[in-house]
Amino acid sequence: MQTEQLNNTFAALADPTRRAILERLAQGGTTVGELSKPFNMSMAAVSKHLKVLEKAQLISREKDAQWRRCQLQPEALKAANDWITQYQRFWEGQFDALAKYLEHNKAK
Repeated sequence: MQTEQLNNTFAALADPTRRAILERLAQGGTTVGELSKPFNMSMAAVSKHLKVLEKAQLISREKDAQWRRCQLQPEALKAANDWITQYQRFWEGQFDALAKYLEHNKAK
């Protein structure tokens, strides 16, 4: 199940419009109408992006009177960050080993 969640998260983050929406929501929750203003696209297109973000559990949407409010849900981003951090440690170790190897050969 965690693999599916990570797949959904990275697929959602792959699109620049969705990343821009997340950046806006990091400043605080807002309505779908407010989220759509900076983009040159229809409300239906913005709604499709929001559905992808919601499926990835990166945002939540709730009805507030006649408005649909969106909120950032950072837990899914933390899971993706944890996954990336594992590989960051691996690659840093590889680069350290390479640096030692090059330094050792340089001395010869």
